[in-house]
Amino acid sequence: MKIHKEGHLILIGSALGLLLLNLLIYWLAPGILFLAGFVSLFLFGMVLQFFRHPNRQIKVANEKLVYAPADGRVVVIEEADETEYLHERRLQVSIFMSPVNVHVNRNPVGGKVRYIKHHPGKYLVAWHPKSSTENERTTVVIDNGQTEILLRQIAGAMAKRIKNYLQVGQEVEQGSEMGFIKFGSRVDVFLPLDAEVKVNIGDKVKGNKTVIARLKGS
Repeated sequence: MKIHKEGHLILIGSALGLLLLNLLIYWLAPGILFLAGFVSLFLFGMVLQFFRHPNRQIKVANEKLVYAPADGRVVVIEEADETEYLHERRLQVSIFMSPVNVHVNRNPVGGKVRYIKHHPGKYLVAWHPKSSTENERTTVVIDNGQTEILLRQIAGAMAKRIKNYLQVGQEVEQGSEMGFIKFGSRVDVFLPLDAEVKVNIGDKVKGNKTVIARLKGS
């Protein structure tokens, strides 16, 4: 298990801040130093787990399978009108990432990146119906050679920073890293209406491990 690059500065800053706080407690209230140290270790451990980056490789890439782009829980499976890029009705599958989930986002399919756009916005809770269109978000479209899959990284009430590492025109491998949402939130996947969804509302999924859908023609 390694630590994601997005967490390096935050972890260093957290460690220094907690160290200084404990030194201050040592000088002013040494009687509670043990308790303060225990709380500090707990808080640092919580921040540390936010940025864990497990090595998960897809053994065999399959253009018909759509893998979960994030760890979390499936909160939406429904038909929806995608009006930003596709301009058609699609099957939406949404995954909510809690603060205890891995926050790395991965490419659920391989292919060419056709579109990327970041939208500033609100910070509604990630399960709010309007979070997909009103919250801060980044939209990505990947063409796998047969269809285009649209992904949307959505910030929530806690997540204030979305990172995306892709560029338009880039060829990406299925399962490779797409981005990171600091402190969790939500990822929407817009699939063709004839895709066969392999998950249910409430299911827990893992990026690069859980197949969320099978595309037509398999």
